[in-house]
Parts: sequence; structure tokens; C-alpha cells
Amino acid sequence: MDLTFIGGGNMATALAGGLAAKGFDTQRMKVVELLPEARARLTGSLGVRCFEQPAAAAPYGDVVVLAVKPQQMREAAHALAPHLKSELVLSIAAGIRLADLGRWLGGYARLARCMPNTPALIGAGVTGLYARAEVESAQRAQAEAVLEAVGEVIWVDDERLLDPVTAISASGPAYVFFFIETLERAARELGIEAGAARRLAIATFRGSAELAARSSEAPATLRERVTSKGGTTERALASMRSDRVDEAIVRAVRAANDRARELGDELGRD
Repeated sequence: MDLTFIGGGNMATALAGGLAAKGFDTQRMKVVELLPEARARLTGSLGVRCFEQPAAAAPYGDVVVLAVKPQQMREAAHALAPHLKSELVLSIAAGIRLADLGRWLGGYARLARCMPNTPALIGAGVTGLYARAEVESAQRAQAEAVLEAVGEVIWVDDERLLDPVTAISASGPAYVFFFIETLERAARELGIEAGAARRLAIATFRGSAELAARSSEAPATLRERVTSKGGTTERALASMRSDRVDEAIVRAVRAANDRARELGDELGRD
């Protein structure tokens, strides 16, 4: 598989680095990046070939990964369109719908769209992935292979489902960091030294998430096993239920989902 990244930012670097770590030949990768310092960094660290403009990188190979900012996508698509042949175009730009991207590409239809999250930067991400019907099975496998370089891949069969994917997993790391931050604050307020408070909060979250990932049991069952009748955990959970924390979390995710849909409307306007 030969591939070209349009944009050489954090996510493109993570994907290229993840592929390299899995043995992918970096000489089969190209990166189009405007900033000379970024091109120098990518060439030096990964050995990939870098170009300043999309035209200079053509032909693009099997997969083109659009990794520019959403606000730059229309301009990038217009520059890319004259040089496309039958490549899969995979967009990782938040909010850009494939109908709009295809229009900017002059009616090109071999399109897929994904929504990764920031843990991809350490190879622990999860990515929602959707492909149009025109994308062949071999190209779907190529898209999956690229994204699996930085974590798990979950296919969705309706592009509209990428909005809730955005709300849950793409925005989700911020929710996790918020909970860790709050747990750390509670530990400090109860007298635990700052460094120890941070370690306790992070290790508790990391260990619990790993336990849930390895277990075949539902999170509710795992929660019940920690909750002894009349104990400390029961008291804490009763306080959370009284404050309707669960309902607040669902409302927050719904708000993120609504905003994802709004951004798609805004970014797709010509």
C-alpha cells in the first residue's frame, strides 16, 4: 500500500509513526505539508518524503489521508481534485461531511471519513470509521489498516453516527481528564500530598478501565462488586445519584452530539 498524507500535524504524524512501528516501509509514504520545519521534522524522524504542495506529491498511491484542519479542507480538496485517479480518500477532519467533501473534489466518490481521538498519539486510540458505498472492500481494508496503527477501529454503517462517535470517544478524553482532575482535587482536599493525589487518581482510572476492558462482565456488574452494603462506595454512589450525576453526563454527551451536527452544517456551507 502506498499512501499520501495531506497535512503533517499531530494526527498524521501519529498515523505515520504507528505504521512505521508496525513495519510499514516509510518510503511508501508521502506527506504534503506547508510548514518547512514540519517537513524537516517528518523527514528526520520517520524518513518519509515531504512536499510543499499536493501537485508535487502526485501520483498519490492507494490511499490519500486528508489530515488538515476542517477550515482548510475546502482549499485542500480543490488543490487535490485534479490529480485524483482511483485512490481512496480518507478524511480525518472533524465535522466535514462526505457530501461536502465530494462536492469540493469535483464529484469524487471513493471517500471514507473517520473520527479518531487524542490517545491515538500514544497508540491507544479508538476511531469511528465510515465509507461510502463506492469504496471497494480492498479499500475499506486499507483504511482500517491505516487507522489500526494507532488503536482500535469501529465501523459505523451510517455517516450520521459519526456525530455521536465524536461526542463519546473524540470528546471523551476531555471527560476522563475532567474526572481525573476532580478526583485529584478531592484527594488533595482530604489531605493527600499533590503528587500522590495525582498518582492515585490516574492509576485508579487506568486500572479500572483496563479491568473493564479485560472483563466479559458489564460495567454495572463490576461496579456492584466494589459496592458493599453499608460501605464507603455505597455512600459515594448514593451521593452521586442524589446529584443526578449520571443524567448530567448523558446531557453533556447529547450537547456534544448536537454541536457536532451543527459544525457539520457550518463547515459544509459554500
